[in-house]
Amino acid sequence: MTDDDIDRLAEGFLACALPKECWTHQAHFATALWLILTRPDVHPERDLPDMIRRYNASVGGVNSDTSGYHETITQASLRMARHMLAGLDVHPSPAQALARLMASPLADKDWPLAYWSRDRLMSVEARRSWVAPDIRPLPT
Repeated sequence: MTDDDIDRLAEGFLACALPKECWTHQAHFATALWLILTRPDVHPERDLPDMIRRYNASVGGVNSDTSGYHETITQASLRMARHMLAGLDVHPSPAQALARLMASPLADKDWPLAYWSRDRLMSVEARRSWVAPDIRPLPT
């Protein structure tokens, strides 16, 4: 994915104009990295949850106790993206950062299961609010 591709994807997401089928695991990380790297006016940990809820609703999704927005996965993904960025020697473009992230274990959409048991991660509590990992801590 190029920087232009990521720009279009993230802007489509923000405008609630991105087709639902384009909101993939990779697109989630691309958007998060784009926000972190290019939007100093946005605080992703604070702002992204409402952005995702709004987007989900715009494409007919439901943000409920069993589907849609998931707080723990969102916050964990942001922490892992920031951790990956902090380990780089250079300030990458969004495309460079995404390529690095997608070459890591984070490319697997089930990566959180290395840190959380499935039952804990899929709980209503974890969907609604931050729940700490129960297998091992996230890197700091």
